Amino acid sequence: MDLGPRIAFPALAEGTAVYDPGGRRVGVVDEVLIEPPGGIFEGVVIHTLPLPGRHRHARPEQIAEIHRNGVLLSVGIDELVEEVGWRHRDRDRTPSPEPPLERFARRVLDTLGGRR
Repeated sequence: MDLGPRIAFPALAEGTAVYDPGGRRVGVVDEVLIEPPGGIFEGVVIHTLPLPGRHRHARPEQIAEIHRNGVLLSVGIDELVEEVGWRHRDRDRTPSPEPPLERFARRVLDTLGGRR
Protein backbone atom coordinates (compact mmCIF):
# COMPACT_ATOMS: atom_id res chain seq x y z
CA MET A 1 0.00 0.00 0.00
CA ASP A 2 1.75 3.15 -1.24
CA LEU A 3 0.07 6.17 0.30
CA GLY A 4 2.54 8.66 -1.12
CA PRO A 5 4.09 11.51 0.83
CA ARG A 6 2.56 12.91 3.99
CA ILE A 7 0.50 16.07 3.52
CA ALA A 8 -1.18 18.65 5.73
CA PHE A 9 -4.95 18.45 6.21
CA PRO A 10 -5.75 21.48 3.97
CA ALA A 11 -4.35 19.56 0.99
CA LEU A 12 -6.55 16.50 1.63
CA ALA A 13 -8.99 15.97 -1.26
CA GLU A 14 -12.51 14.57 -1.27
CA GLY A 15 -12.45 10.98 -2.52
CA THR A 16 -9.10 10.12 -0.94
CA ALA A 17 -9.07 6.50 0.26
CA VAL A 18 -9.33 5.81 4.01
CA TYR A 19 -7.70 2.74 5.59
CA ASP A 20 -8.16 1.09 8.98
CA PRO A 21 -5.10 0.31 11.16
CA GLY A 22 -4.78 -3.10 9.42
CA GLY A 23 -4.49 -1.48 5.96
CA ARG A 24 -7.98 -2.44 4.74
CA ARG A 25 -9.75 0.24 2.64
CA VAL A 26 -12.87 1.18 4.60
CA GLY A 27 -14.09 4.29 2.78
CA VAL A 28 -13.25 7.63 1.22
CA VAL A 29 -12.93 11.17 2.53
CA ASP A 30 -16.26 12.88 1.96
CA GLU A 31 -15.36 16.15 3.64
CA VAL A 32 -12.49 17.72 5.55
CA LEU A 33 -13.88 19.53 8.59
CA ILE A 34 -12.17 22.84 9.31
CA GLU A 35 -13.60 25.21 11.89
CA PRO A 36 -13.47 28.84 10.76
CA PRO A 37 -12.19 31.45 11.37
CA GLY A 38 -8.98 30.02 12.83
CA GLY A 39 -8.76 27.04 10.48
CA ILE A 40 -8.78 24.46 13.28
CA PHE A 41 -8.82 20.86 11.98
CA GLU A 42 -11.94 19.10 13.30
CA GLY A 43 -11.37 15.79 11.46
CA VAL A 44 -12.92 14.23 8.38
CA VAL A 45 -16.28 12.79 7.37
CA ILE A 46 -15.77 9.34 5.84
CA HIS A 47 -18.21 7.71 3.44
CA THR A 48 -17.85 4.02 4.25
CA LEU A 49 -17.62 1.22 1.72
CA PRO A 50 -19.25 -0.76 0.21
CA LEU A 51 -21.81 1.64 -1.18
CA PRO A 52 -24.40 2.80 -0.21
CA GLY A 53 -22.31 3.09 2.96
CA ARG A 54 -22.69 5.47 5.88
CA HIS A 55 -21.04 8.66 7.02
CA ARG A 56 -18.67 8.48 9.97
CA HIS A 57 -16.75 11.28 11.67
CA ALA A 58 -13.07 10.71 12.44
CA ARG A 59 -11.75 13.19 14.99
CA PRO A 60 -8.13 14.36 14.67
CA GLU A 61 -6.93 11.97 17.40
CA GLN A 62 -8.46 9.03 15.49
CA ILE A 63 -6.34 9.77 12.41
CA ALA A 64 -2.83 8.30 12.51
CA GLU A 65 -1.48 9.72 9.22
CA ILE A 66 -2.61 11.82 6.27
CA HIS A 67 -0.96 11.13 2.91
CA ARG A 68 -1.62 12.29 -0.64
CA ASN A 69 -3.11 8.90 -1.61
CA GLY A 70 -4.74 7.84 1.64
CA VAL A 71 -5.68 8.47 5.23
CA LEU A 72 -4.67 5.91 7.85
CA LEU A 73 -6.94 5.68 10.88
CA SER A 74 -5.63 4.87 14.35
CA VAL A 75 -8.93 3.11 15.24
CA GLY A 76 -11.33 0.75 13.49
CA ILE A 77 -14.17 2.19 11.41
CA ASP A 78 -16.73 0.90 13.95
CA GLU A 79 -15.18 3.10 16.65
CA LEU A 80 -16.03 6.28 14.73
CA VAL A 81 -19.20 8.23 15.45
CA GLU A 82 -21.89 7.87 12.80
CA GLU A 83 -22.98 11.18 11.30
CA VAL A 84 -26.78 11.20 11.47
CA GLY A 85 -28.58 13.83 9.41
CA TRP A 86 -25.24 15.06 8.11
CA ARG A 87 -25.18 17.46 5.16
CA HIS A 88 -22.26 18.70 3.12
CA ARG A 89 -20.83 22.11 3.81
CA ASP A 90 -19.43 24.23 1.02
CA ARG A 91 -16.96 22.00 -0.80
CA ASP A 92 -13.59 22.77 -2.16
CA ARG A 93 -13.50 21.63 -5.78
CA THR A 94 -10.04 20.05 -5.86
CA PRO A 95 -9.66 17.05 -8.19
CA SER A 96 -10.67 13.79 -6.53
CA PRO A 97 -8.53 10.63 -6.58
CA GLU A 98 -11.74 8.60 -6.30
CA PRO A 99 -12.85 6.82 -9.49
CA PRO A 100 -15.50 8.97 -11.24
CA LEU A 101 -18.16 6.24 -11.30
CA GLU A 102 -17.72 5.52 -7.58
CA ARG A 103 -17.91 9.25 -6.77
CA PHE A 104 -21.05 9.63 -8.89
CA ALA A 105 -22.72 6.62 -7.21
CA ARG A 106 -21.80 7.88 -3.73
CA ARG A 107 -23.26 11.32 -4.46
CA VAL A 108 -26.46 9.90 -5.99
CA LEU A 109 -26.96 7.66 -2.96
CA ASP A 110 -26.39 10.64 -0.64
CA THR A 111 -29.01 12.65 -2.54
CA LEU A 112 -31.54 9.81 -2.55
CA GLY A 113 -30.92 9.19 1.15
CA GLY A 114 -31.55 12.85 1.99
CA ARG A 115 -27.99 13.49 3.13
CA ARG A 116 -27.43 16.28 0.59
